[in-house]
Amino acid sequence: MKKTSFNDLITEKIKRLKWMFFDVDGILTDGSLYFSNSGEELKKFNVLDGHGIKELRKFGIGVGLISNRDHLATRKRAKELGIKTLMLNVSNKVLAFENWAEENNVDPYSCGHMGDDLPDLELFKRVGFSASVPNACEQTKDAADWISFKQGGQGAVRELCDLILEIHE
Repeated sequence: MKKTSFNDLITEKIKRLKWMFFDVDGILTDGSLYFSNSGEELKKFNVLDGHGIKELRKFGIGVGLISNRDHLATRKRAKELGIKTLMLNVSNKVLAFENWAEENNVDPYSCGHMGDDLPDLELFKRVGFSASVPNACEQTKDAADWISFKQGGQGAVRELCDLILEIHE
């Protein structure tokens, strides 16, 4: 089921957001693994997504990344975008998020998460707003509050950032 429209409940969830977290592979990237001739793993990020993240941060909404994987390209992109909250190479996203929220005295329901796969499902239940992409696994799409029109790595993050800013303004 497509959840690209939003109702009053979704609007209220988005209005409460103080933080937005993003998975990396499949959300900030298209989820593909690219390798150079020398075997180095490469990642492709969308500049429109990056601008959306910068606008969220400028508006005062915190941004963080939560991923089961860690990669130098992810760290470089995060630095370019001014993202300092990084939970990378975590085996349990919920535990990492809950520890962060407790350490930073942040209400989990003032946070949102955008993810595309099974490791994101439990985190969707712990945050106030959940979002996904059309190329996500079915279980994740079913659990999400909202699904972008655009695919992961192809402007989906920007679409969500624009929606959040539109509702907050």
